[in-house]
Amino acid sequence: MVKPIMAKATAVWLVDNTTISFKQIADFVEMHELEVQGIADGDVAAGVKGFDPVANNQLTQEEIDAAEKNPLHKLSLKFNAAAVGEEKRRGPRYTPLSKRQDRPAAIYWLVKFHPELTDGQISKLVGTTKPTIQSIRERTHWNISNIQPVDPVALGLTKQTELDAAVQKAAAKKAADGSVMSDDERRKLVSTEQSLGMEAEPKIPTAIEGLETFSLADDREEEEDDTSTLVDADSFFNLPGDGASDEDEQP
Repeated sequence: MVKPIMAKATAVWLVDNTTISFKQIADFVEMHELEVQGIADGDVAAGVKGFDPVANNQLTQEEIDAAEKNPLHKLSLKFNAAAVGEEKRRGPRYTPLSKRQDRPAAIYWLVKFHPELTDGQISKLVGTTKPTIQSIRERTHWNISNIQPVDPVALGLTKQTELDAAVQKAAAKKAADGSVMSDDERRKLVSTEQSLGMEAEPKIPTAIEGLETFSLADDREEEEDDTSTLVDADSFFNLPGDGASDEDEQP
């Protein structure tokens, strides 16, 4: 059942101007029966002005009369032919003036933490334009140095369910295109078959690469070569041409 507009104000009017039961009013405005009784007692909706559903084309007087005569009769909204076939308005959503200054921060957050989202998805989430999104992506926005990323859900620009749905849709589209997503971009892992069919990535050489062929015998040979080049320290005291011989030194 479709809920009438200004449900609580409509309940106030029905309580004040009709003899319809609390149960019937509660079912019509989708409220609890005790809450409707609280309206009648003055404990609920104090100060709320009644909203006439007849004058506002939500109920007919015949429907009210039938409900007053039969306590089991359920009120139904008046059929509005003008609303038939009405489509949801397309384009970016309306953002209140008080929150428009927060949109660059929300865009920056989405661009930074969800790069898989398209400009069209971001535009629908926070109610902005594609040139603004592009300027923040390319860091050419006039105030980019002062913009800090803030979660759009925390700013009240979108709902968490809407953000999750957009992210899942973007991830599904990436997976359908067959592109492999990296961890930094929070992309989906590929299957085992697809991973086995991919080319091997070049590995970065490490400091111990090639040492598996180095043996202890090679180590000993290098040590022997080093010892063969050592010079006896005593030979430095008998250098040629440094003076008289040992025979001259004898008396």
